[in-house]
Amino acid sequence: MTTPLAPPRRVAAIGIGMGPQHLTPQAVAALRSVDVVLAFAKREGDPLLAVRRAICARHDVSLVVLDDPERDRSPGLDGPGYAAAVDAWHAARAAAWDAALDEHAGDVGVLVWGDPSLYDSTLRLLDRMDRPDRPLAVEVVPGISSLVLLAARHRLVLHDVGDPLHVTTARRLPEALAQGQRNVVVMLSRTVDLGGLGVDDWTIWWAANLGADGERAVAGRVGDVLPDIARARREADAVDGWVMDLYLLRGPA
Repeated sequence: MTTPLAPPRRVAAIGIGMGPQHLTPQAVAALRSVDVVLAFAKREGDPLLAVRRAICARHDVSLVVLDDPERDRSPGLDGPGYAAAVDAWHAARAAAWDAALDEHAGDVGVLVWGDPSLYDSTLRLLDRMDRPDRPLAVEVVPGISSLVLLAARHRLVLHDVGDPLHVTTARRLPEALAQGQRNVVVMLSRTVDLGGLGVDDWTIWWAANLGADGERAVAGRVGDVLPDIARARREADAVDGWVMDLYLLRGPA
């Protein structure tokens, strides 16, 4: 006798931009259509959890808070070691969501900072959780990303006419520069370390905490504005309790 397949469980991955002011009508409709929202708390008093809590309260949706599993951030972790650490963290996060899905009935929402398609692993975690005995029907709602906000704040086009745009992480910036990339957006930077860049020839458009109270933006020749960026990062952290920054680097042709 064949066991009937379980009906797919609906999960909405909802991009929320940088906070309540960036929710699109589509995101609001998706949020109001779910029964519960799942969110990780990275630490006690997590300010990004507070944003998610405020969004759920505004739209009268229940929020279930889960402890975020620890991630190995050992100094110097790189290459295969880094990939293994991230994979283990993702596996632990997926297991936590799995348990929460079993505990809470109905449609589930996950609020994604920025947009689900850009340097976020929500969709990868949901792929891990999709299994025959409990398939998932994943709905993706795009959000306003920090990348487009960076361009808007500085009133710029991210690339010159006909030229490519390279998007990478701070960890892999040296690799991009060695490849000859000269128009680079850098994300996930814990510091802005551009030593040895040839600072007189490069221009930077930088911003942190876009859309938050501590938002800061700096632009100019790299060699001139690095102290301003360092100061602005401290100011953003003092206001919001966190720093999430990115920048566009443009060098000589």
